[in-house]
Amino acid sequence: MDAFYASVELLRYPQLKGLPVVIGGGRRRLDEALREHHADLPLHEIPVAAFPVLRDYTGRGVITTATYAARQFGVGSAMGMMKAARLCPQAILLPVDFDEYRRFSRRFKQLILEIAPVMEDRGVDEVYIDFTEVPGGQREGGRVLARLIQKSIFDATGLTCSIGVAPNKLLAKMASEFNKPNGISIVQPDDLQTLVWPLACRKINGVGPKADEKLLAHGIRTIGDLATHDRSWLAEHFGKSYGAWLFDSAWGRDERPVVTESEPVSISRETTFERDLHPVHDKAELGAIFTRLCEQVAGDLQRKGYVGKTIGIKLRYDTFKSVTRDQTLDAFTADARTIRQTAGLCLKRVDLTRRLRLLGVRVGSLAKASDNPEIELKLAHPSARRSSSATQSIAETPQLF
Repeated sequence: MDAFYASVELLRYPQLKGLPVVIGGGRRRLDEALREHHADLPLHEIPVAAFPVLRDYTGRGVITTATYAARQFGVGSAMGMMKAARLCPQAILLPVDFDEYRRFSRRFKQLILEIAPVMEDRGVDEVYIDFTEVPGGQREGGRVLARLIQKSIFDATGLTCSIGVAPNKLLAKMASEFNKPNGISIVQPDDLQTLVWPLACRKINGVGPKADEKLLAHGIRTIGDLATHDRSWLAEHFGKSYGAWLFDSAWGRDERPVVTESEPVSISRETTFERDLHPVHDKAELGAIFTRLCEQVAGDLQRKGYVGKTIGIKLRYDTFKSVTRDQTLDAFTADARTIRQTAGLCLKRVDLTRRLRLLGVRVGSLAKASDNPEIELKLAHPSARRSSSATQSIAETPQLF
């Protein structure tokens, strides 16, 4: 999907189309704040001048995504908003609304499944499709089917997507970036040298900053450069497994199938604070955040039909050092109070004398709740439903903060 979060926000605020917009930062819903000052206007008629801009931002939030107009200034995902403010101070700032993004995500994926049912879900805004057996799918090398998918999504949601068509997932992923936004790119096996080899090695999904730095140290800048090195040389310098993968990637080889079903390894929630919080001086605020994270993870588990045994925490200190701790229970759970209690025990095993930038809660060792009927029964019982008394029992759980 093209600039997915930003594009969803522009459906809500069409007056911002064509302007530099970044998504990230605070959790408060912007439309509620704007309605407070413009109660007599619908959202799409609120003046552009009423929206907050990056130049006025103070904090340490991170950009989730940006419109293409903002990207032209060098602003992009995972960039600190203070840095982005220096690059594009006039950019309009909107907070994330994950509930809305998930709703649109479910909608566009359902539309795709109705056309091409062999689909691998790769997150909120991306999928792989195997259209080998789709009737008429091979017309114009897949372009006709790609246009149909684009039109179906746009007609139903107003959103655009870019599609890469190729013999395998590796090349299709690269091709999907060739012609954004709203583009279709087709890569045939004979196109490897002309379309793929001139690209930087970082364009290979799986080559990160460290690997790229090492490749550059060997004078390997492009995928074509990489293809000139044999498998044994790459294995010697990058390890047997990764070296072999680099060799195959440079030659456009990828045997991975499209996987239509996969089980999550874990479910987690985390938050980065606008200011560093101290476990002692900010105990009440941290305690409320910690409890909310546990409740959110429990809600995610129950909504997705999972239970877990391993409960863990993640902390990031003001020094940017991160630590994790976890504890495995004897029985599966998706209960917020149990998660809060166990996660609290994990806190006893970390340093709580320094300020914190980030706090997270994770539940792993997952299983389907339907495979654990006693857990499913407990969750379905009225006494297990979330209520004010349930929230109170969580809050009364012994806590370090």
